[in-house]
Amino acid sequence: MSVAKTIEITASSKKSFDDAIKQGVAKAAESLENITGAWVMDQNVHVAKGKIAEYVVRMKLTFVLK
Repeated sequence: MSVAKTIEITASSKKSFDDAIKQGVAKAAESLENITGAWVMDQNVHVAKGKIAEYVVRMKLTFVLK
């Protein structure tokens, strides 16, 4: 039997949503083991002077407990 836990994180990137997701998962993997999935719940952008300044994603990560 295995037990999994889900946490919610927010990550951002100046490049793209895809980069924000990758950076968020990579950073979480530094302190969490056995990440098995990510669900992107929300995406938004920060705008400055009429241009996109930052891409932001809110996601849930699932990992299996030892």
